[in-house]
Amino acid sequence: MQTLFGIKLGGLKQKIVSLVIVIFLIMIIFITIVSVYRTRYLSNIVSSTREEQQIALGEVSADTIHEVLDTSMTKSNDLQAFIADDMFSEIETDVLTLQALAEGYFQHKGSYEYAPILPPDPSRDGEVTAQALWDDTVEDYTESEYLEVAVQMGNTMVAMCTNAGYMDNCYIGFEDGTSLCVDAFSANKYDEDGNIIYFPARQRTWYQDAIYINDVTFSGVIYDTFSGRSCVTCSAPVFVNGELIGVVGIDLFLDELETYVEQSDQTSGFLCIVNDEGQVIFAPDGNGLFEVESQEEAEDLRYSDNADLAGFVIESLYYSTGFREITVNGEDYYMVGSPIPTVGWAAISVVEKDLTEVPTNLMLEEYDRINDEAQTNYRAAQTKLLILSAIMIFLIVLAGMIAVLMLSDRIVKPIESMTQDIIEGATTGKMFEMKELYNTNDEIEVLAASFDDLSKKTKAYITEITENTKMKERISTELSLAAQIQEAMLPHKFPPFPDRHEFDIYAVMDPAREVGGDFYDFFMIDDDHIGLVMADVAGKGIPAALYMMISKTILQSCAMLGVPVSEVLRRTNNALCYDEDVDMFVTVWVGVLQISTGKLTACNAGHEYPVIKRADGSFEVYKDKHSLAIGAMPTTRFTSYEIDINKGDTLFLYTDGVPEATDGNEKMFGQERMLEALNSDPDADPTTLLKNVQKAVAEFVKDAEQFDDLTMLAFEYHGPDKKQERGNDHD
Repeated sequence: MQTLFGIKLGGLKQKIVSLVIVIFLIMIIFITIVSVYRTRYLSNIVSSTREEQQIALGEVSADTIHEVLDTSMTKSNDLQAFIADDMFSEIETDVLTLQALAEGYFQHKGSYEYAPILPPDPSRDGEVTAQALWDDTVEDYTESEYLEVAVQMGNTMVAMCTNAGYMDNCYIGFEDGTSLCVDAFSANKYDEDGNIIYFPARQRTWYQDAIYINDVTFSGVIYDTFSGRSCVTCSAPVFVNGELIGVVGIDLFLDELETYVEQSDQTSGFLCIVNDEGQVIFAPDGNGLFEVESQEEAEDLRYSDNADLAGFVIESLYYSTGFREITVNGEDYYMVGSPIPTVGWAAISVVEKDLTEVPTNLMLEEYDRINDEAQTNYRAAQTKLLILSAIMIFLIVLAGMIAVLMLSDRIVKPIESMTQDIIEGATTGKMFEMKELYNTNDEIEVLAASFDDLSKKTKAYITEITENTKMKERISTELSLAAQIQEAMLPHKFPPFPDRHEFDIYAVMDPAREVGGDFYDFFMIDDDHIGLVMADVAGKGIPAALYMMISKTILQSCAMLGVPVSEVLRRTNNALCYDEDVDMFVTVWVGVLQISTGKLTACNAGHEYPVIKRADGSFEVYKDKHSLAIGAMPTTRFTSYEIDINKGDTLFLYTDGVPEATDGNEKMFGQERMLEALNSDPDADPTTLLKNVQKAVAEFVKDAEQFDDLTMLAFEYHGPDKKQERGNDHD
């Protein structure tokens, strides 16, 4: 190989020198051409990036604000409804106490000494006292036998009124037109002429409603006879030996609630209260959305022309709605509704959607200002950089040519050796190792060290992959075992009770993952009662499966005690709420069927509606009343209901994984398709019914990934004499 100036022609050293010279020439030409257009090109990139960042920032900010509002408004509104309900619940307890007190005194009325019966004394205004009142049909209130007994209750009622948190007054109206009232407002019971104001208790709605309902009842928003303050009256009838004595009552004055609602518009939104008839009874003045009117004129929002608003109000009266966007009169609002179950009202928080976008707009304006300043600074720096680049290029070319000539030989030898080592490693599998030749204190040494480190890491990576593969196989085995354990916990042998011919039952649970959070259950409580359960844990995977096992065990243990289904859910809820660190809950439908009569007592805690088919009909959704899911709130109350299940009727239970099964276009299976699948062969046995639904879901979903657990249960009631009827057929 020929040499020129000590450089082998055609060798690596010559190629490096030639390459460097060519690169320098190309770089000079390229930089000269590109520098002319660089400023305009970079400016376009900055402008384009700026627009994209503005869009991204706007979307992220809007999503973040939406999520924060969702969480804060929902929790805040639920808390406000809970506090209000606690206030009404306390008054209800006090009324029951007063009712029991009155019944006790009147059952032993002959054992008390006579005490004076006094009318209101204006001189004691401001002092809580017991006062006799009457209507215009009473000639002499002192002759009232009822008051002679009731006056014995005076001290106790005064103590209750003085010590109770929300109680400003309490009273009992009697059938003879007299009343015993305890409050601190003696003076306002006289008119301007000094005559006592009649108190026709028997004509009041709270008196009549308590007798009609024959239980504790709450009135609507009314105004106190003597003070004119808005209040809600809680009342209850008093019967002794089957005879109506009168009605006890307590007024819950709503001044604080009204003031709190009025002041709620000092922030970006406001709070309003809707009664059980869908009427807005409290809302800030001038809120622009809801107007408070008299009960006779107020609109029932449950029947509003705005279907979204009407549905939202209806849901708010029964359960927490979560975050909703609703358009009213062309304006968009965010709303959250929570029930006040004791009185059947709802608390609704409202915020205008436009107000939530103000922070985003301000942020984007500030972002524009910063970008404009940065762009100006960039142009100035670009001019300086062009000048500096020209100088640096010249110096780099000069220094590069000298360095290439001086260092090319030093570079070539280590590279050639490194190349040979790499080729040998690729052929034999030998790992690359550092040599003294590679210790050049430059990039070659770094490169060699990198190859050496890469070789070591590759070896460690292979070892790690091997270990990870073993670990994944172990995890897969454990998940499979967990799935088997979960399946074993659910009843899976059918028929489960071969010696019972009064009913037929079948159930399936197909988890979306290896293990699921849904569960069903059925069990004999005694020889004449069978318990049915369908539940869905909020969540998926192993956490939901563990919570499912705990919930199922507790619920079945409580049900086997033979207590009412509402008590079963209450005890289960208390057990699950014991540890507040576990942020999970369970929607559940539980029912107990008396086999001999077909009477089904059930309770729904936030679960899907059951579906019922009568013997001579088709499958239809039974819209029962919902309570909160268990595990969500420790003080939740659960309300049960009864259904008569007749011979030939079929009950179908399921989780939301059935109607919410989604195809590849993100379209849900829906409740209507579920009913169509059931009614395709409505007289089929439970096993066939569930297979029909499974087939319909599979045909709808096709190849789409299963999103949620699919859990179903069908129960067919044959009647109490089914076994005997079959015996007669054989004869």
